[in-house]
Amino acid sequence: MGNFYIETQNIHEICDDYENPGRVYLETALTQMPAAYADLMGNPGAGEVNGIVRFYQIGANVLVNAEVYGLPTSTDPCGYDIFGFHIHEGHSCTGDSHDPYANAGRHFNPALCPHPAHEGDMPPLFGNNGSAWMMYSTDRFTIPEIIGKTVIIHSGIDDFSTQPSGNSGAKIACGAIQAV
Repeated sequence: MGNFYIETQNIHEICDDYENPGRVYLETALTQMPAAYADLMGNPGAGEVNGIVRFYQIGANVLVNAEVYGLPTSTDPCGYDIFGFHIHEGHSCTGDSHDPYANAGRHFNPALCPHPAHEGDMPPLFGNNGSAWMMYSTDRFTIPEIIGKTVIIHSGIDDFSTQPSGNSGAKIACGAIQAV
């Protein structure tokens, strides 16, 4: 396999014609600057959660890449370290003593769909000894639609049914999405 550098002007043709989109996604993430990103920081009392979420526009899709460290770990050998992960409609990772990210707002949901069909509903993060890495592609939003919004990591697993937000627990980390 040779080096496969994606030129911006050809990306729509590649995505339409290329028979292995996974390779396009991976090579985009490895060779291109993201169009937007969110630096994640944990709230006081939630440990040292930090990381970055990168957003790449690839044709009509957005490639989302999350890299997170310092997540809580379960001491139960049968426990799970799975965390709700969403884009919220608010523009700030500020709040109050009850909710340090209250100003992050609710899930990003301009079409007013029920959970888990919100545009901001993303796959959960699966912790691995306090770290998580994930990449997926979506057509639920575009980069311009999410600039200025926030990304939230929740303390628990999203149950994908409880309204309005999946009963995924407290907000333990937040980052504001910024254009590169």
